[in-house]
Amino acid sequence: MKYILILVIGLFSGTIQAQDSGNDLLNRVVDKTNLVNDYSASVIITPDVPMIKSMPVKAKIYYKKKDKFKVVSKSIAILPKQGFTDVNVFLSDPKKYMVVEAGEKRIGTVQTKLLTVIANESSSEIILAKLWVDPDKAVVLASEVTTRSAGTVKIEYIYSNQIRFGLPSQIKFIVNVKEFKMPKSFSSNPHKSSTAKKNKRKVGTIVLDITNYIVNKGVSDSIFQN
Repeated sequence: MKYILILVIGLFSGTIQAQDSGNDLLNRVVDKTNLVNDYSASVIITPDVPMIKSMPVKAKIYYKKKDKFKVVSKSIAILPKQGFTDVNVFLSDPKKYMVVEAGEKRIGTVQTKLLTVIANESSSEIILAKLWVDPDKAVVLASEVTTRSAGTVKIEYIYSNQIRFGLPSQIKFIVNVKEFKMPKSFSSNPHKSSTAKKNKRKVGTIVLDITNYIVNKGVSDSIFQN
């Protein structure tokens, strides 16, 4: 199964009004993507997926508006295969979807609003996206996205000093082990006695800790060339 790493970028405006509809809130979330023309950052990728042996990997990530994204690492990294920008590109065109307010959920200390985004076109790669949004800071704290080719992926987000751009300091993928395709470059753990219990787990995680953001300082197109 392919996984989408979603860098959903939050809201520029300071305060959410109580009367804001789901469309208004999502529009504020989408508006902030327009503040970010490009960025680079450092990332440590820590997978915890049964049957895969991998230590944390250091990498650099580069983004350029609207859908250029690249990961550079000296080591082999377990990363989503479908890109970091798919959801942002999809949400940037409101003609492609409808938004339904679907209740609230407490995540940590935050009472989030659930926005369900449904594709209008039957051919859309993204079929459905559930976004749990912090209504005060207007950033997505969790998402569940269903795609035509990659199934459903759940992601959790933590923000720190780049929250004004809606850029997360940590992204956590929750992986369905049965659907996860092990990269060919990784081997299963030969020590069966020590991994038998782990291999019964139904869920794995891939955590990205992101630091050293450089935002809107220019990223060369040459970086995205093979």
